[in-house]
Amino acid sequence: MGVIIINFKAYKEGSGKQAIELAKIVEDVSTRADDYIAIAPPLLDIQEIVSQIQVDVYSQHVDAVSYGSHTGRITPEMIHEKGVKGSLINHSEYRLKLADIEFLVSRFRELGLTSVICTNNVSTTASAAALEPDYVAIEPPELIGSGIPVSKAEPEIVENSVRAAKDISSEVKVLCGAGISKHEDYVTALDLGADGVLLASGIVKAKDRKKALEELVGLR
Repeated sequence: MGVIIINFKAYKEGSGKQAIELAKIVEDVSTRADDYIAIAPPLLDIQEIVSQIQVDVYSQHVDAVSYGSHTGRITPEMIHEKGVKGSLINHSEYRLKLADIEFLVSRFRELGLTSVICTNNVSTTASAAALEPDYVAIEPPELIGSGIPVSKAEPEIVENSVRAAKDISSEVKVLCGAGISKHEDYVTALDLGADGVLLASGIVKAKDRKKALEELVGLR
């Protein structure tokens, strides 16, 4: 049906043992849903999840550097070696310079990694699409974590972003983020032309995370 990427962020509910538990929930639900569901857990939990659980794992961030004297940095090569599918790039909580975004998309392409560039409006979506990533994810910052879905609050941003991206490259897929938590939010995003959604707290911080994910994909 569509694409769902769940960003665990640095939430307590999405790190350590709880990250493993949530990854197992995603694995279970993904076997029963028609959707492609992937996760972006904290870096310290990635290796354990990749080795134990059959879901695609994305990094939440990668630095625009290759191997070398870059203390504390995370290179594209490092996540590739760990079996990670790809990474979010330029999330609103971790903005990058345009040159760094371009470097990462190019290097990801060389390594066979999937790039997901996060954007905050129509014009940046168009600029991101020009770099030909695999995905652009439109997320107005003011709606992130608000519980108010962008697909309802600002549907024109989704529609116009989809149009702007597709006009530049028909191969670029568009995700809708910010405030997505329910099945109707997801369906509305798809109806507006998005290929899927990028979400976080609606699943990660839900009281019953399995129920919330099942409801999102329409299993309840």
